Amino acid sequence: MMRKLRMPKIVPDYKNREKIILRDFLALERTTLANERTLFAYIRTSLYLILGGIAFLKMESLQTIQWLAYLSFGISFLMIVYGLIRYFKLKRKLQKFYDEDSMKPFEEEQKEEGE
Repeated sequence: MMRKLRMPKIVPDYKNREKIILRDFLALERTTLANERTLFAYIRTSLYLILGGIAFLKMESLQTIQWLAYLSFGISFLMIVYGLIRYFKLKRKLQKFYDEDSMKPFEEEQKEEGE
């Protein structure tokens, strides 16, 4: 049976013990949007590296450094994988704050203010 290798935790997981307020909810939304922007930056950089690699392959005068094109493809692949891992890791951490139990106090507060 294979065991999953985990990195040791330096800091324990944060547990929310207070009622979530609008300011905290908006901070979570900003963090989620920043996480998405970062993923898109990794994708964009990866695509630029692929384009650069294709350019190196197509230029006949640069045949001596053709290995640079393949290195560019490899780095591009690693960047997209690393970006996806980071995205889903942070998304999973943020999901703890978005679950129904932590959002109920915020929704109740909004109903009270609306009345």
